[in-house]
This record gives sequence, C-alpha cells and structure tokens, in this order.
Amino acid sequence: MKLSVLFCWLAVFSCAEKPALNADKKNWKKTAAEKLNWMTLEDAAAGLKKEKRPVLIDLYTNWCGWCKVMDKKTYHNKDVTAYVQEKFYPVKFDAEGRKSITWYGRTFNFNARNKTHDFAIYLTNGNLSYPTTVIIPVDGEPQAIPGYLAPNEFELIAKYFGEGKYGKVPFDEYQKSFKSQW
Repeated sequence: MKLSVLFCWLAVFSCAEKPALNADKKNWKKTAAEKLNWMTLEDAAAGLKKEKRPVLIDLYTNWCGWCKVMDKKTYHNKDVTAYVQEKFYPVKFDAEGRKSITWYGRTFNFNARNKTHDFAIYLTNGNLSYPTTVIIPVDGEPQAIPGYLAPNEFELIAKYFGEGKYGKVPFDEYQKSFKSQW
C-alpha cells in the first residue's frame, strides 16, 4: 500500500510543469548588475577622451551582503539604470580583485598585506566600507559615499553629480531644493 502511494506521488510530481526551471534561463539567471551596462576602468578612461562625464564606481566585495542588496534593489531600478547609463561611465570594481590597473597614468595593484586593492584604498582615501559608491567628477577627485543607498537616496547623489552641480552648488543647498522623481 505504501509503495503504491509513493508511486502515485512520484507520477504526479514528475508530470507537473516546472515553470521556474523551464523559464527563460537568460532572464532567470540575470542579476541586477547585468541590467546596467557596467564598463571596465579602461573603457571608462577611453570614453572620457571622447565625452567628458563623471565616472560612477560601485566598489564591492564578493562577501558583502549589502553590496548584493544594492545590486538587486538600487541597480535593478529602471530609473537608476536609465539615469546612470545616460550621465555616467558606470564601473563595477571588486575591492579585493587581484588584477593590476592603471588610472590616469598611475598603476594600482592588489595589496596582499591589507587584502585590498590599492585602487579601492585610493578611491576611499583609506576609509574602506562596502558597498561604497564612488563618483569621480570630470577633472575632479574621487568622492566616496559609503554604505547601501536605496534608489531615492541614490537619486539625490547621482543627480547632484550628473547635473554638474558638484563644485558649483554646496550639497546642503542642493539637497534643500531637490525634488525626488523616482
């Protein structure tokens, strides 16, 4: 009796559709980071030679839980994605990556003693935190904004830099007159 019940259950489950497994695998496995067209630093540097606009760097680590939340909730947001693609050169940078990189003629390497890439230390002025959104304004120094940013928090900062207000309007003043649209 038990055996026939077991076979009935097996028959039912083996005939049932498996929509999650049969779904379009490209969409099923897509992460938020794939929705935003991330560039390499080399591509961003080449882009700057053609068109001047700020570079936005998502500084992350593979073990960082809040980095994954920001990928999923902020960088997955259609307003964030559209605005970043239009106004910035977006770069995703692993703060613990081992590949040497060159930025404006200066070479940065993985720092084995700190277990962190020297470029991450440079971008954050040594104040490492993950995730960190770093914006390098046109002809400016890196501006690091540590911590998770929800889309509405991200909007304020992205538009401050994307509209070219950085260096011209004090942030406090901009923030007071800012009207969120996302």
